[in-house]
Amino acid sequence: MVPFQESPATYWEKSSSFVAPGRERLAVETLALPGREESNDNFYMEFLVRDQRTSEFDFDIPIVINARVEQFIECFQTTARERFVTWLARSQKYIPLMKDLFKAHGLPEDLVYIAFIESGFDPYAYSRSRASGPWQFIYWTGKKYGLKVNWWVDERRDPEKSTLAAAKYLKDLHERFECWYLAAAGYNAGEYKIINAMKRYRTVDFWKLAEYRYLKRETKNYVPQMIAAALIAKDPKRYGFTDIEYEEPLRCEKVRVPELTGLSLVAKACETSVEEIKNLNPELQRGVTPPDEPEYEIKIPFGKKDLFLKNLEALEPLEQFEFKTHRVKNGDTLGRIAKSYRVDLKPLLEINHLKKTSRLSKGMILLIPLSKDEKIKPLAMAKKKNGRFQKDTPKKRNLSL
Repeated sequence: MVPFQESPATYWEKSSSFVAPGRERLAVETLALPGREESNDNFYMEFLVRDQRTSEFDFDIPIVINARVEQFIECFQTTARERFVTWLARSQKYIPLMKDLFKAHGLPEDLVYIAFIESGFDPYAYSRSRASGPWQFIYWTGKKYGLKVNWWVDERRDPEKSTLAAAKYLKDLHERFECWYLAAAGYNAGEYKIINAMKRYRTVDFWKLAEYRYLKRETKNYVPQMIAAALIAKDPKRYGFTDIEYEEPLRCEKVRVPELTGLSLVAKACETSVEEIKNLNPELQRGVTPPDEPEYEIKIPFGKKDLFLKNLEALEPLEQFEFKTHRVKNGDTLGRIAKSYRVDLKPLLEINHLKKTSRLSKGMILLIPLSKDEKIKPLAMAKKKNGRFQKDTPKKRNLSL
């Protein structure tokens, strides 16, 4: 799980003289920490004399403001400002839902700001370590906490399901460490990395652990980033973030549909765009609901349920399709596959989100759209004449989605 990374200069190399408009510099006493052989961070801890920021807004996680937090506040105001504005704008789409889910599971609501630094609340965020979704779960951790990931769906992208998984994971981490800072660090680095650090340096203080080399810089930065993001998000104007065009909070209704129901069909039944249905269901990777789930729960725009049910009944007999899957073999091309299943190339490309120029790889699985009343089998090289195999000439069928 990879939080924001500042580059090329580290945040320790930046000036700390920046003061946001309307913001008074803190009165602090600065003490240099004694040098340690294993320490690789040259920084000064700030001991606060006064700070009105934490008293003006309610926080349900500990808020410590020190040199590291100040540096990230400055970074978000300057170097990473454009990106941070995007995150702020998107945050209000998901924060109300996430806070409600955390509250229902007895967790501090302000832990939602972990998702802020993990992904900027982007359901489609994907890291180099193959972590996915707003909470950046890797496959095995997601599976442990109930998230399904396969060719059809990636529930790590589902804002609701992934938040429930994150709530369970954070709750387990807090039960182990009895400290939200260590729990957050464990969410980033893995709990055993934090346990080993605590044993090695004989401390349960995150800030002391961050003085040593053992934890990666990414993990050391994780908690101060979370605190900085929470402070700014709760009072953006204080930090110079004005005129943010926040997205509307996520509102939707849920309906159950048959297996392999296309999102285009759902969009038509809702009288809305396919893009809107995709945005509400980012976990669906193939443009259809998964097979073997005859009552898949799908999200539709709020207030559209009655319209959907009315239109679906009329659309189903005409526009619902069945599908087959095809595993790509050596020598396969899109044109040959379409021809062998007697389908037009266009719907084959659309349902698999491919272009005519897309390259196929061995083992790749393609979805083949088949009309409900026709069970089309691939053309077989069944006849052998004069030592050669010959294919039957297919009849062209128009299958459009």
